[in-house]
Amino acid sequence: MEKTGAKSKENHRGISNQHIALKTPKGTRDHGPKATAIRQRLLDQVVRVFRKHGAVTIDTPVFELKEVLTGKYGDDSKLIYDLKDQGGELLALRYDLTVPFARYVSMNNISNIKRYHIAKVYRRDNPQITLGRYREFYQCDFDIAGMYDPMLPDAECVKIVCEILNEVGVGEFMVRLNHRKLLDGMLEVCGVPAKMFRAVCSSIDKLDKTPWDEVRREMIEQKGLDRESIDRISPYVAMKGGLDFFKQLTEDEQLKANANACEAFEDLRLLFEYCEIFKISNRISFDLSLARGLDYYTGVIYEAVLLNDDRNELSVGSVAGGGRYDNLVGMFNPKRKQQVPCVGVSIGVERLFSVLETRAVDQIRTNETELYVVSAHKGLHLRRLAILNQLWTAGFKAEHSYKRNPKLLAQLQHCEENQIPYAIILGEGELSRGVVKLRDISSRKEVEVTLDTLIEELRCRLSTEL
Repeated sequence: MEKTGAKSKENHRGISNQHIALKTPKGTRDHGPKATAIRQRLLDQVVRVFRKHGAVTIDTPVFELKEVLTGKYGDDSKLIYDLKDQGGELLALRYDLTVPFARYVSMNNISNIKRYHIAKVYRRDNPQITLGRYREFYQCDFDIAGMYDPMLPDAECVKIVCEILNEVGVGEFMVRLNHRKLLDGMLEVCGVPAKMFRAVCSSIDKLDKTPWDEVRREMIEQKGLDRESIDRISPYVAMKGGLDFFKQLTEDEQLKANANACEAFEDLRLLFEYCEIFKISNRISFDLSLARGLDYYTGVIYEAVLLNDDRNELSVGSVAGGGRYDNLVGMFNPKRKQQVPCVGVSIGVERLFSVLETRAVDQIRTNETELYVVSAHKGLHLRRLAILNQLWTAGFKAEHSYKRNPKLLAQLQHCEENQIPYAIILGEGELSRGVVKLRDISSRKEVEVTLDTLIEELRCRLSTEL
């Protein structure tokens, strides 16, 4: 028994003395107080817009049964993080929030819901931290599920994207717009076999980052598409513009004769009409090269991109994307009589955060403290604690020094450095008269306030600053 114990101690010593390279895993990062404050402000802005449009929130597990996620993401399925067998269940970390939402709707037999969900997702992608591309990142999703009249929910989702980007203040942006059935119609008239539609779409979707020659080569060498069909596709995917361009496209003789394209034209006419009423049509760019590679999209698709300005800021690609997916819920319950069509949008908060973080040159406040209780003389820490307790009981956000006899200057400097609005200064003479000094940190002006009226005075001052 002694030898076993000695060996155990030796192993323990070996492990504790072993050098460990302290770093975060590839594609992840820590967020300090400043970065977290910026991101929390961003999330609060996004949630306010979601709630303004009447959404409720839900949460789902961070991992799902692997079979729930399999076959939903096209070529991107290889980016799913598989987990080891856990007690007979094959699991995987969630890739997005849309598929878990569809599983939730199907499993709970929900016929309609408007929900938002903010949570982390995981992808075995090639990370580019400076561009806001991670392996672990937050998604902010808004979805409308239910049987409704055409394009009313879709237009609201596009409106929400515009409201959020305006609210966040990241500069000029454009919402690229297309329709999955129009893509199918275009590929059909170009001679692409139906079985190759999704594979070809995943190549077309790369055109915002990859030159046409490279995409063309991929479709020939990897997807096996014939050159004649590719040459027919080329002029279509080069087309983009606003409402006038869309009207011009509806006169294309080949597309007018295609059932899928005609159905898409009807949807898009309505959508443009609603976007005009919502005062966002100037933000819309109809773009036939937008394909969004995920397999579950069935109708309108959209993607928001930031426009370059004179500041030469980093390009982060799309900052929001989404579309209509009418069949995803039904995939989990094929026997269900009534389908649950869905449309939604995902806000790329990590990419928006990357832009906001590079712009944050001013001091960012990382706390919400309203009051700091200061002692001007020694031996007042008990009185300080008593007043602090009164403030907390009254609902104020208040702090004090954890030293019994801190220096007065150090306490006031702490208030200035942390942008705390007010300091309550306790002095022996003032306390003997039943008063304290209330100091406005920004102006450095001080007034005496009686202890009896302190709470009322603080409420009045802080309410006027909201």
